[in-house]
Amino acid sequence: MLDYHVKIGLLPMRRDTTDRPRGTFLTWYSAEERGRRFVAYIEAHFASEQVSFVDTKGLGTADLIFNADSADAAVQRFRDADVDAVLLINCNFGNEEAAADIAQALGKPVLLWAPLDDEYYVDGMRPTDSQCGLFGVSRQMQRFHIPFSHLPCCRVESPEFKEGFDSFVRVACMVKNFRGMRIGQVGIRPAPFFSVIWNEGELMERFGIRLIPINFAVIEQRMKDVAARNDARVAPLVEKLRSSYRMDDLTPQYLERMAQLTVMYQDLFEEYRLDLISAECWTATPIMFDGLAPCAVYGILNDMGYLVSCESDVHGALTMALLKCATLGHGKPIFGEFTVRHPENKNAELLWHCGPFPLSQKAPDSEARLVNQRQWFRAKDGVYTVARMDQEHGDYQMLALRAHTVPGPQTHGTYLWAEFDDLQAVEDRLMDGPYIHHFIEIEGDYRRELAEFCKYFPQLRIDRSLER
Repeated sequence: MLDYHVKIGLLPMRRDTTDRPRGTFLTWYSAEERGRRFVAYIEAHFASEQVSFVDTKGLGTADLIFNADSADAAVQRFRDADVDAVLLINCNFGNEEAAADIAQALGKPVLLWAPLDDEYYVDGMRPTDSQCGLFGVSRQMQRFHIPFSHLPCCRVESPEFKEGFDSFVRVACMVKNFRGMRIGQVGIRPAPFFSVIWNEGELMERFGIRLIPINFAVIEQRMKDVAARNDARVAPLVEKLRSSYRMDDLTPQYLERMAQLTVMYQDLFEEYRLDLISAECWTATPIMFDGLAPCAVYGILNDMGYLVSCESDVHGALTMALLKCATLGHGKPIFGEFTVRHPENKNAELLWHCGPFPLSQKAPDSEARLVNQRQWFRAKDGVYTVARMDQEHGDYQMLALRAHTVPGPQTHGTYLWAEFDDLQAVEDRLMDGPYIHHFIEIEGDYRRELAEFCKYFPQLRIDRSLER
C-alpha cells in the first residue's frame, strides 16, 4: 500500500574554516546559533502525523556538518533512520563537497535552502554568506548529476518557507512511492484498447516498477472464497450501498456481489502487497460473474484508500498514485476522460467515466444514483489538476494541466465539466501524443509538484508545451 508518511533529514551545514571571533566574517558562532534555531523551529512547526524529522544532533561540531568525516556520520544516521528526503541548510555558507557527498550517497530528494542573510556589523563585516554558498552547493550537485530542489532565500518563519517546504514534502512523498511501486495487473487490456498499451520491461528497468499479473481464474476463485466464508465485511458494505444511493430496479440483485467484489479487491491488495491495481473491467467482469459490473466498486475502493484504474490503464494508475501522494493521501483522484466538448463554452470539456468516481467527490447538489450498478453523479465544483503520465518510443512524459469546473448539461455516469485556458491547444497536444483521452483529476493545483517530481526521474520529463 502507498505510504504517505515522509521522514526528512535536517542537515545544517557551515563552511570548513578556522574558528573566527564573533563579529567577524563567516564565524562558527553565527552558524551554530542559526543551525540550532532553524532546526528547532522546523521540528516544532512542521512535524505532524505525516511528517517527521531526523537531525544531526551530536554530529560534527555543535551539530553542524562541515567536512568529510561529519558528512559520513550524517549519511550513516540518515540511512539508519531510512529518511525519505533531506533539507540542506546553509547556516553561514555551507559546504559544497560534503553536501554533494551526502546527496550522492543517499540518493534521496534534496532541498537546498539559504536562510536570509540579515545580520550586518557597523564596521561593514557580516557573519554569513548563506546565499552565496547556495550557488556553490548547487553547482557541485550539477557536476555530480544530482537532482535537487531549492527554496527561495528567506526567513524560516516566512510564508515562502512554509509554502516551499510543504511543496517539497509532497514531492518527496511522490518520489518514495513511485520507486519500486507494485501494480496488480488484473486481466488483460480490452481488445480494442491499443491506446492503453504499456511497456512492462521499460517500467521495471527505468523506474523499478513491478507489474504483478493476476488472471481472472484467480479472481474467480477469490470471489468464491469470499462468498464461502461469509466474510463479515460484506454485510456493512451492502448496507452502505443501500443507504447511499437511489437505485434502479436492476441494481439491488447485485448488491451482495458488489460488496463481495470490494472485499476480494481489498484482499488482493494485502495478499500481493500492491500499491495499485490496473484492471480489465466492463469487458471481463460481467462475463465472469453473470452481469456484475465493477464500476461503483472502484469508487468505493478509492474512498477506502485502494486505487484501481479502469480499462487496464497502467499509466493512468501511476498518475492516480502520484496525484494521491501529492495530497499526502488526503485527496481522491478521479478517472475522468476527455469525452465531449461543452455545447456552449468553447474552452470547457466533459471529463467523464461510466461510474468509478469515489462517492466522497460528489457535488452536494448532485443526487447519487446507482443505475445498473454504475454510479451517476456530478463531481464537486472547484479547481482541479488534470494530469497524465504516458510514453511513446520510450519517451516518458507528464502533462499537468489546471482546470476549474463550470456549469454544463447533466449526463449519465460520473463526470464534471472542466474549463481550460485554451481547450483547442489541449486537444491539439493530446492529438500529437503520447497522451490518450484518459486523464486523472484531483482537487487542487499540483502542477508545480508534478514538475518538481520529474526532476528526480531523468527518464520522465514534464511537458511544458502548453505553459504560457
